[in-house]
Amino acid sequence: MQTYEYRGFDTSGRHRRGLIEAVSPKEARERLAAEGILPERLSATGRQVRFSSALRATVYHELGALLGAGMTLMKALDLLIQAAELGDARGLLAGVRDRVRNGASLSDALTAASRWVTPYESAVLRAAEQSGSQAVMLGRLAAYIEDRDRLRQRAQSAMIYPAMILAAGIAVAVLQLGFLLPRTRELISAGGGSLPAVTRFMIGVGEALKVGGLPALCVILGGAAFARWRFSRDPVWRARWDRALFRVPLVGRARTLLVNARFARTMGILLQGGASAMESLRLAGHATGSTWLAAQAEAAAEHIRQGMSISDAIRQIGPLAETLCGWIEVGENTGDLEGMLAAAADRCQERWERFLQRSLSLLEPVLLLAIGAFVMLVTLAVLLPVFSLSRSIGM
Repeated sequence: MQTYEYRGFDTSGRHRRGLIEAVSPKEARERLAAEGILPERLSATGRQVRFSSALRATVYHELGALLGAGMTLMKALDLLIQAAELGDARGLLAGVRDRVRNGASLSDALTAASRWVTPYESAVLRAAEQSGSQAVMLGRLAAYIEDRDRLRQRAQSAMIYPAMILAAGIAVAVLQLGFLLPRTRELISAGGGSLPAVTRFMIGVGEALKVGGLPALCVILGGAAFARWRFSRDPVWRARWDRALFRVPLVGRARTLLVNARFARTMGILLQGGASAMESLRLAGHATGSTWLAAQAEAAAEHIRQGMSISDAIRQIGPLAETLCGWIEVGENTGDLEGMLAAAADRCQERWERFLQRSLSLLEPVLLLAIGAFVMLVTLAVLLPVFSLSRSIGM
């Protein structure tokens, strides 16, 4: 049995779309015709659609709740496919259901159905299947995705006000350097006056931006495009650049706190789901989003395979050594490694949020002072020659 997506019209001419199960496309068309639907397009489910983190969290939450209520996986998927709020993801889930019906596991079916499903999500699902704790782990996985999205949204929201200040400063610079100062120079030249040094300086800045601004912007955009291309083609170069970011003042500190929180949270979830310490460490490294740290995590996982303790292996990972080693060592000694990792993740997330708030609270006045100083210079550059010309005319 295969699930098909269709689009077409009913006998009254209204547009219809949905899903239908049949052995073949011919049978699907016959069943639709019997229901009074003329299919305009009919295709097997499984096409790639955007499966956002919010949608994945919803699916994991609901699937976990249904499995926890005692439903079989097939019955739970049948109910989810009927949920209209899932939109195009219903077709994707229908493809997952077909794969599960044909003998695939949920983790393999989801990974095959969508490129949006991350490797660590697949690892959590696989570990849950092996340990028989699918319902619990699906709920924890959904909660982790929601926490990660909230963390990203806080960072983006915190940058809105500084970005608005910077945009306002750029608009003021374009207006004053491109319009007010040239008009002032024309006025003073027509009156036979001389320009003060600050006016000549600011006019020179405006001319330099007029001549070199567009080429500089093209160089910046071209450099960004080249860097992105190089990132996708050269993992070694990407890892070197990623490592360099950890050494940048402020940026490196914020990045270190963030990867510690992501690593601890992911590794704790994987261990709770029954994954091995070696696999958990390796996948948690990739979940941080840092290429350099992921490579170090691969090496540390190999050390665990050779008999090294988890805490000693973490000491080999630069960005994690200072923060997580103590927590992990206590967890190994007390037998509650998962709980200590969860506590460490909460602590690192709190420190990251405080650091971000402090940094932005300093950034905002710095931007305001810089824009204010620039506006003051341009204002002086405009007013000083006007005052000088007025005194000359009065004399």
